[in-house]
Amino acid sequence: MDTKELALQKHAEWRGKIEVVNRVPLETREDLSVAYTPGVAAPCLEIARDPDLSYTYTRRGNLVAIVTDGSAVLGLGNIGGVAGMPVMEGKCALFKAFADVDAFPLCIDSTDVDVIVDTIVHIAGSFGGINLEDIAAPRCFEVERRLKERIDIPVFHDDQHGTAVAVCAALINACRAVGKRIEDVRVVFSGAGAAGISIARLMLRLGVRDIVLCDIDGALYPGKAGMNPAQVGMAARTNPRRVTGSLADALAGADVFVGVSVAGVVSQDMVRSMAPGAVVFSLANPVPEIMPDEALVAGAAIAASGRSDYPNQINNVLVFPGVFRGALDVRARDITEGMMLAAAHAIAGLVGDDLAPDYIIPSPFDERVAPAVAAAVAEEARAEGLARA
Repeated sequence: MDTKELALQKHAEWRGKIEVVNRVPLETREDLSVAYTPGVAAPCLEIARDPDLSYTYTRRGNLVAIVTDGSAVLGLGNIGGVAGMPVMEGKCALFKAFADVDAFPLCIDSTDVDVIVDTIVHIAGSFGGINLEDIAAPRCFEVERRLKERIDIPVFHDDQHGTAVAVCAALINACRAVGKRIEDVRVVFSGAGAAGISIARLMLRLGVRDIVLCDIDGALYPGKAGMNPAQVGMAARTNPRRVTGSLADALAGADVFVGVSVAGVVSQDMVRSMAPGAVVFSLANPVPEIMPDEALVAGAAIAASGRSDYPNQINNVLVFPGVFRGALDVRARDITEGMMLAAAHAIAGLVGDDLAPDYIIPSPFDERVAPAVAAAVAEEARAEGLARA
């Protein structure tokens, strides 16, 4: 039985990967009168007087909504919100397993930005944070921007920011392993969508100076035709040497490749054209831009992917559980780039003297990760004046 068949069998057996479990006893008349009527009126009235007391009297402070419109599901594309439900349930299970965060899937039957934003705004009072998931670019940028303007709880688009944190953590240690400085490396991207743009933004914050983003038509540069507004903004902030041409042209002499696009777009000859000590992060799933072993044979010093069957798996599960744990613990109003960068350094810092070309980032099952990320995020939230607890 292959993985696909096993997954179908297990999902049919499970009938869902999450469930609601009571935290209170409901065995006696007194139990009912305290947990429900008439006693429940007391906390209701207190919350009506001061809505912030919802964090004291309800589970809100540990509850995250995982919201999707199903338009960009795990490389499957626009399959719709209901079809994306198994992924959202899986994400909820990961939140609970890795950081004891309760999460609930919300699949919205619309790709209209106004509908998505209004829906989330109207239910935000039930949650301590919003995790946007599998919403296609460029719509995801607008959804996130508007939500941050209208609600005072953290909003985090994991496809963008979770990926960015994990990649930056890997880059910190990859540069350490090959003896290069962050500010000196030339980084080339394949993919200028939600993930690529977010990674590039955080890399700029990290200190990378030379980034070239490539889409299907090649390098982005100011004035290039056909770019969306997010790409226009990034073209103005990146590509300082004004590189034009194809991905292959951009990769010549580059120190780092980051792939967040499609399978097979990078050849071994393209890797050979990179600078000595080349780092290759080919993150397309399930089949990367170039397989890690092929990149190494072609001369890459370090290769990483999103796959669990190769070393150096760059996986968002290293990021989002701890980020939300830390944000929820201090009731943060937002999740900022500063908090994301703190998370990246925390993840990278867990790899010490055992740093090696095949070990630049911790395993997703390393139990140190979520607590370290949570502590770093909470500390940065306090430093930025965003903590309310």
